[in-house]
This record gives sequence, C-alpha cells and structure tokens, in this order.
Amino acid sequence: MKLTNEQSKEIKEQQKQQNKTKRVSVPELEKVLYEAIPILDHGFIRVIDYMGDDTSIVQAARVSYGKGTKKVSTDAGLIKYLMRHWHSTPFEMCEIKYHVKLPIFIARQWIRHRTANVNEYSARYSILDKEFYLPAPEHLAAQSQSNRQGRGDILEGEKATKVLDLLKGDAEQTYNNYETMLNERYDGSVIDNNAVGLARELARMNLTLNTYTQWYWKTDLLNLMNFLRLRADRHAQYEIRAYADAMLDTVKKWVPITYEAFMDYRVGGTEVSAKGKEVIKKFIKGEKTDMNQSGLSKREWNELMEAFDIKDKLI
Repeated sequence: MKLTNEQSKEIKEQQKQQNKTKRVSVPELEKVLYEAIPILDHGFIRVIDYMGDDTSIVQAARVSYGKGTKKVSTDAGLIKYLMRHWHSTPFEMCEIKYHVKLPIFIARQWIRHRTANVNEYSARYSILDKEFYLPAPEHLAAQSQSNRQGRGDILEGEKATKVLDLLKGDAEQTYNNYETMLNERYDGSVIDNNAVGLARELARMNLTLNTYTQWYWKTDLLNLMNFLRLRADRHAQYEIRAYADAMLDTVKKWVPITYEAFMDYRVGGTEVSAKGKEVIKKFIKGEKTDMNQSGLSKREWNELMEAFDIKDKLI
C-alpha cells in the first residue's frame, strides 16, 4: 500500500494535533490514531475518532457519575458478566469511526451490516483512483465443492497465471475506457480538449468490482463486535477477514478488558442448543449416544463435534 505525498502529509498534520479535553482518552489507541494500517495490496484502515473506553461501559451499566472503580479487577468482572449474559446496552455507549479503503466487492459484502453510519467516496463527484485488488497467489483458489460460498484448492501454475492476467487485464482495460468516457485522466488531466466527457455518474458503471473505494464507517462497540464476530471468523472470506483482524487489534488497544471478554465468550466460545447440551451431558457421564439418537441434523452434529473437538467419538 502506497500513500500519496498529500495523504502522508495530511496524516502527519492530523497526528500533530494537541487538543485538550475532559473526555476519556486511551493512550494505546492514541498512538495509532489517524495512522493508515495497510490491508491487502492497496487497502487500509485508519481510526479517525472514538468515544469512551472500558470504564464508560462500567459507568453506563451502573448509571453512575464515577469512572468505574478503583480496582480494575472489579470492572473486568462486571464487563465479563455483561458479555457472558448478553447484556448489550452498556457496550453501545462507546463509539469508533474508521476510514477504510477497500475493493468494491468487499464493500458490498461489508454494507450488509446495516448498523453503522457510512459515508462513501462518491464517484458521481470525483474520479476513482486507478487501483485494483489482485489476490496474492496463496489466496487464489477454485470454488469449494462442499461450500457454495467458500474456496477450495489453491490454483497453481498456468491456471493461476491466466486468472491473474485476466483480472489485471480486465481492470486496466475497463479503467482506460472509464477515462476515455470521462475524457479525463485519474490525475485530472484532459485527454481531448475538443471532446465532451460522459457524466461521472454514468461512466463509473464500467468499472470492475476489484476497483478500490473508500468510506468513513462509524459504529458503536456492540455492533462492531457483532461485525467482528462474523467477519474475523475463519469461515469468513479472506479479504474481509483481513480488515476484521486489523480492526480487532484496534479494539484491543481501545478497550482491552472488553476485548478479552469478547475473545473469550464470543470468538472463543460456542453456542449449544438444548439438544446439543444433552449430548454433552451424556459424553460427560460416559453414556453412549450418536447422531441418530441426538435429534440433531448431520450439520448440527458435525458442528457440535468440531466445537468440542470430539472427532469420530460416537460413543
């Protein structure tokens, strides 16, 4: 990922700001505030602003005037209790705003999470950068035979080369046509002084979905955790997972106590149905059971076995 000189200068100017405030601030998050954290080949995330910290959650839960308690362990215990019992409202009291640069096809997947405030770069008013996402060879895979949404074996050799050539060639060709229709280069220079360009809002329809876009994405901590629980999961698409992993690191810097509880109860934990609970009880007691006796579907049974690492243990 390369930033222009103007972008780098803007970030440095933002980081030089010294604002006095009576609001809570988080030193670890302040260290990376405005910094462009690289994702994929041309993408990034930047924390632009935030409100609240771990103590804000405690304060909201107790509806108090204070800033938590004197003992961090007491605040941690309360936050774990809230997370464990799905008491969600106190987590909504913290908010964070990201600047994200991402491929359009990931943006369309991302926007399915409708619990944030979003303002996207407008190709009606400005020309999109000449940047396209091209997967690294290790992420270029065939369609999975068992998962309609997933990837299978990695493509290698001539097949991989052909796919990358097609992706790059199509993106460059459509972008060149985009400039031709606009009668304007991405750097603002005019192609033909005697020609009239097509409206930007129309010319943009020609671009490929691996073209990069940008947006500001603001959400509260509860909905951010809901997003990360799905998108940082190993079953999520690699490209959006790369963004989620980087965002997880910012959450760790911002609200470390909540992060620990989130990783323990949401990411590392598992949900068990009433029927699944009965299966686990039988396992603990050493009683015999199998999928047919459990009342679970094959998928439910396999997920339960995987969650508790009980592979091939039909006892």
